[in-house]
Amino acid sequence: MGAQLNAYLLSEDARSQANFYVESLGGEVLSVRTFGDAPGSPEAMKDKVMHLSLVVAGRNMLMISDSFEPISSSRSISLALTYDNESEAREAYSKLGEGGENKYPFALQPWGAYYGEVVDKFGVTWMITKP
Repeated sequence: MGAQLNAYLLSEDARSQANFYVESLGGEVLSVRTFGDAPGSPEAMKDKVMHLSLVVAGRNMLMISDSFEPISSSRSISLALTYDNESEAREAYSKLGEGGENKYPFALQPWGAYYGEVVDKFGVTWMITKP
């Protein structure tokens, strides 16, 4: 028996963050559930995202929810994307970095792979690799 691991991100604006990833990496939003879908939700919460799922970069599932508290970015977790194609990897690195911070330039590394690290405008760290 096995399990599948998916990233679940908390956001201050889940819809905008999901749209940014779809535009940057390709993909689509699969579903959006708001707190308004749940009975008894306070009026102020009805439009907030309870659960959003999307597919990016071909086959990778991400899930995002609006947070009730301010988001603090943390370096304890990074999302790693590995590409078979160098130009796709460079494009993802470039687009994810728009409005964010390029932490480590995307370049050929001594171990023989291309690698770069970028923090997107939502504070999520992405490690982009092309072996």
